Amino acid sequence: MSQEAKPIVKCSVSNCHYWGANNFCKADLIMIEVDGHAEKKFKEEYAGESFSSEERDQAASSAGTCCHTFKPKSL
Repeated sequence: MSQEAKPIVKCSVSNCHYWGANNFCKADLIMIEVDGHAEKKFKEEYAGESFSSEERDQAASSAGTCCHTFKPKSL
């Protein structure tokens, strides 16, 4: 069974734990949710963990979404 290549994700949030050189995201897994669900309490540490979302919502554009993978960098 072949393994799919991970997509390249670029991000400008430089204070995120997963932010890497040249704006590349280093997280193993990324959770993106529709902004209408932004008040939900997700656990934000997804790298290396599995999660699922039963919801199948649609966004009109990328501006209507929110990355829930964000984890602040340790200083």
